[in-house]
Amino acid sequence: MPIPNRTLADCLVSTILTPDERIRVDAAGVGVYQTQHRSHVDQLMWDIRKHGARAILVSVRYCEDEEQENLATMVREIPRIPTIALLSRMTDRTPGVLLRLGKHGVRKVVDVRSPQGWNELRTYLSEQFTDAFEHLALTRLHAVVPRITDECFRFFEMLFHASRTIPSVRLLARQMHLLPSTLMSRFFRIGLPAPKRYLATVRLVRAAYLFENQGFSVANVANHLEYSSPQSFGRHVRTMVGMTAVEFRAAFSGELMLQRFERDLIKPYVRILEEFQPISLGSCAILKPRNCHREP
Repeated sequence: MPIPNRTLADCLVSTILTPDERIRVDAAGVGVYQTQHRSHVDQLMWDIRKHGARAILVSVRYCEDEEQENLATMVREIPRIPTIALLSRMTDRTPGVLLRLGKHGVRKVVDVRSPQGWNELRTYLSEQFTDAFEHLALTRLHAVVPRITDECFRFFEMLFHASRTIPSVRLLARQMHLLPSTLMSRFFRIGLPAPKRYLATVRLVRAAYLFENQGFSVANVANHLEYSSPQSFGRHVRTMVGMTAVEFRAAFSGELMLQRFERDLIKPYVRILEEFQPISLGSCAILKPRNCHREP
């Protein structure tokens, strides 16, 4: 079962560029990312908070002429959203501007004065759309359960990806081409916690990572995770951990929530996850003999 392809809507880059840079950035991004061109930093913040922009691209030429304090504030408040400086020409002021951008927290500069630079930009932005949270969570899963079955690993790939936008097991099961009752039965029969608990917990882990962006409000996080309202998100948090969303933000970093997920839902079930086949028909609820496993 393949993981769903990401659409360009998942790959939004919000920019402040000169008119000629806009044209070239759009051309370089065909099939890789979608751009939303802006004129002011507060519009970039709007795209991050409301539209889910995954990266910010700012012209060095713009920074030569405009006040950088607002840009510095944005980079400081939204550290998990990468800000890239685009260098398309050099002037006497450029070295000083680059130094100040580095001081403000901009860690990536792409020099597009040669064709290789546009390839670098495409590659770098493509890497940003490989969700950092998913990569970290799956890496940690494999470390805790090194002999996890391929099917079970694919289920967790789907789970971590779905945690961005899917609030219910019913919709998750639909993406897996299973009936919800079938999916829940497979977990129950083999002795695992309900898939609803896995999905709800993973969504909280993702929320904790989003809260590490200081500039995100509770409403922003609820919007990113596509809850119907901040109140709905708040109810989910209270049901899961017995605290308000604001208290949750203060109590849990992304790392602490990931550790909690591993402690409660992975480590007690390592042997089962080494044998579990949650996708294939007829093979999900039977623990296969351990000697049937391939050695790593």
